[in-house]
Amino acid sequence: MTAQVDYLVVFFTATSGASGELLGSDEKELVQLVWQLVDVKNKQLGKVNEILIKPDLSELTEKKEEEEDVVEESVEEENGSGADNVSTASSFETALNLFHLELSNEVNSAGAGTSVCLCTDGQLHIRQVIHPEAASKNILVPDCFYSFFDLRKEFKMHFPSPDLKALNVHIMAESLSMPVDVPPMWDPSSTLDPSAILTAEIAVQQVQIMGSIVLALLSEPYSHTFTNQERVSEKFENGTCSKMEKVCDNSVIRARGLPWQSSDQDIARFFRGLNIAKGGAALCLNAQGRRNGEALVRFDSEEHRDLALQRHKHHMGNRYIEVYKASGEDFLKIAGGTSNEVATFLSREDQIIVRMRGLPFIATHEQVLAFFSPGDGLKELCPVSGGVDGILFVRYPDGRPTGDAFVLFACEEHAQSALRKHKEILGRRYIELFKSTAAEVQQVLNRYSSAPLIAVAPAPLVSMLPTVSLLPPPGGLRDCLRLRGLPYTASIEDILTFLGEFTQDIRPHGVHMVLNQQGRPSGDCFIQMTSAERAIHASQRLHKHVMSSQRGANSRYVEVFPCSAEEMGLVLMGGSLSHTHTHTHTRNRSGTGLSPPPCKSRRLSPPSYSFGHAQPVMSSEAAAALYPQIGQMLLAPRPLHPGHAYYPASAQLYMNYAAYYPSPPGSPTALGFYPTPSSLSSQGGLMRMPALTYNSNGVKDLINAVQGYQYTPEEALMHAHGAMHAHDPTGTLLTQPKEWVCI
Repeated sequence: MTAQVDYLVVFFTATSGASGELLGSDEKELVQLVWQLVDVKNKQLGKVNEILIKPDLSELTEKKEEEEDVVEESVEEENGSGADNVSTASSFETALNLFHLELSNEVNSAGAGTSVCLCTDGQLHIRQVIHPEAASKNILVPDCFYSFFDLRKEFKMHFPSPDLKALNVHIMAESLSMPVDVPPMWDPSSTLDPSAILTAEIAVQQVQIMGSIVLALLSEPYSHTFTNQERVSEKFENGTCSKMEKVCDNSVIRARGLPWQSSDQDIARFFRGLNIAKGGAALCLNAQGRRNGEALVRFDSEEHRDLALQRHKHHMGNRYIEVYKASGEDFLKIAGGTSNEVATFLSREDQIIVRMRGLPFIATHEQVLAFFSPGDGLKELCPVSGGVDGILFVRYPDGRPTGDAFVLFACEEHAQSALRKHKEILGRRYIELFKSTAAEVQQVLNRYSSAPLIAVAPAPLVSMLPTVSLLPPPGGLRDCLRLRGLPYTASIEDILTFLGEFTQDIRPHGVHMVLNQQGRPSGDCFIQMTSAERAIHASQRLHKHVMSSQRGANSRYVEVFPCSAEEMGLVLMGGSLSHTHTHTHTRNRSGTGLSPPPCKSRRLSPPSYSFGHAQPVMSSEAAAALYPQIGQMLLAPRPLHPGHAYYPASAQLYMNYAAYYPSPPGSPTALGFYPTPSSLSSQGGLMRMPALTYNSNGVKDLINAVQGYQYTPEEALMHAHGAMHAHDPTGTLLTQPKEWVCI
C-alpha cells in the first residue's frame, strides 16, 4: 500500500488484432495509445491525448520519414477520433518515448505535484500489450509502466462484483448513475466481437468514460483513495523451492516447444509483464539429463496464470510455444529439493550458474578452479564465486561422481567468459559448459541422489515372478557367437559379409542385433550357429578382424567370442553377466568375452535382475474377470521345452517384464508365448508380438514374417483384424501357431 498519488493517467491501448478480453492474445502490434491526465487533489480532468503508430510500409516511406520529423501534430478537425491532441509515430519505441515526453511536460505544466501513476481498465493493456511487445523487440519501457492501478479492482471495493472479467467501463458508469454518450457504431448492450478492431473514436471515448469514473470515485460519497498499486516484476529472481512447500495448482503452467538452449531468463522474457514467483521457472530434463524443450512456470497468483495461458502459441524467436495448465505437484517434482548442501549452494543470490558435463571422475575442486583461471596470454577473467564453496559436484548416493558439476559466477560477464571455454580439455577429457538454473540444479541432484532414471523392477499387472536367479545354469552348448565392437552403422548384410564362409552355418533367423535404451545399435550382436564346432572355428578365424559398413566410411575391428544360447538369451532380455554377481552357483567366465548390456551405468543397469516377490496388484479372480480370455494365460505361465534356443531351460517364461534393451521384432525380447485359451478351437500356443510398426501393411506383413512355420491362418486373421480395428496403441498382436519350431 502506498500514499495517494498526485496524478492519475487514465490509459488505454488498441492493437491491430483482437480487443476486449482477448486483447494481446494474438501477438498483434500496438497501433494506438490514448490517455488523459486526472488531477487527484483538484479533481480535474486534462486533455485527451492520442498517439497513432503507423509502421513504415516500404523503404521509400522510411527514407522519406527520416528526412521529416517523426512526430506530426494535428488538430481535432483533421482527425475524427475526438481527441484534443493527436500525434503519430513510426514505431513502437518512438511511441513509448513520445508518450513519456508529453506526459512529463503536461505534469510539469500543471504544477500540482510530481507523483504519477497509470490507471487502466483491467490488466491487459499493461501486462499483455506493452510489456510483451517491448520484450519481443528488446525495447526498454519507461519506469511508469511497472506500476499501475486496476480501475476494476478499485471499483470493486465499493461495488462488489463476483467476476472482474464481467466488468467494463459502461457497467461501472451505470452503477455510478453516470450518463454515457454511446457512439452509434457500438451498443454496449449488445455483445461486442472480441476479434473486431476498435476504431479510434471508441478508444477515445473509453478514456473519457474512465476519467469520469475516476472523478466520481474521488468525490463524495465514495471519497476513494487510490493506494493499492499493481506491480510488474522488472526481472526474474532465482531461488530454491523445498519439496515440503505447498504450491497452488492454479498458479502453474507447462510451456512446451522451447529451444533447447533457452534458459530461465528466456522464459521470464517470454512471460514479461506477468509476475513469476521467485525461482518459479524450472526447465525439464529428459532421461539423459538434457533439456527436453519443456518448462514448468509458477506465477504469483491464479490471475497471472490465466493471463499466461492466453499466450498459447506465442513465439519465442522462430518457434511457437505451447502453454498448458499444470499442477503444483508437477512443479515440485522438477524444482523441489531436500538437500541442505544444494540449499546452501543456491542460497547465494544474484549468482550465475554454469553446468559442467563430462568431468573426469577423479576431478577435484582445485582442478576446476584451475580450469577457469586465465591461462598464458589470456586476459579474460572468469573467477569462480566463493572459490571452493562455489563448486558443487554431482554424485550418486554411494558417493561416486557422475561427471557433472555446477559452478557459480558473480556476474554475467564472468559467466560468458567461462562459457567460452566450452569443450576445452581438463585432464584427458573435453568439458561441455552450459548456462544453468537453480531449478536444473535441484532436478539433477534429485535424479542422481534418489530414484534411478529407469525403474529397476516395475510392478507387473499380476504379480507372479518367482524368486529365482536369471543367470544361466552351469554348462551349456556353446553354439552361438557374440560379436562385440561393431560399427554403429553396420547392417545385417555387413555382418553376413564379415562372416564370409561361415554364413552358411547360421541358423534361420539367427542374427540378433542388441539395441541400447534409445533403440539404437549398441555395437553388439549375437549369432546362432548350427553347431558348437563351427562357432568355435568362426571365433578363432574372425576374432579382431576388421568390419566395414556400407552406410558409413568407418571401419572397426570386431571381437568374436563363442557363447551359449542361454547366455545370449539373458543379455538380449536385458540381463548382465558380470563377474561380481553372487548367486547360488559359481562359474568361471574368464575367456567368454561376455560383458554387461550396452548401458554400463549402475543407475541404469541394476546389479542383478533377480527380482523378489512383490505384492499382487489384483487377485486372481479379479484378473480373470477383467481379462476373461487372457486371464488364465497371465495366471498360468507356459514352461518352455528344454532345448529352446532363447531362454534357460529351467526358467518359466512370463509376459515381457523387463526388456530394457529391446531387439528387433522376432528376437526374444519382442516375443511372448502363452498357452492356448479355452475359447480357441485348436491346441497350440499364442505368440505375442509387441512393438509392431504403425505403417506396416497389416496381415500380409505378419503372414510373411511367420512364413515357413505352422500356424492357423484364420486365427491369425481374427486376432490381427481385432487389433487393427481396436487401434491398439501398444502395437501388440496375438497369433496362434500350431507347433513351435526352433528358429
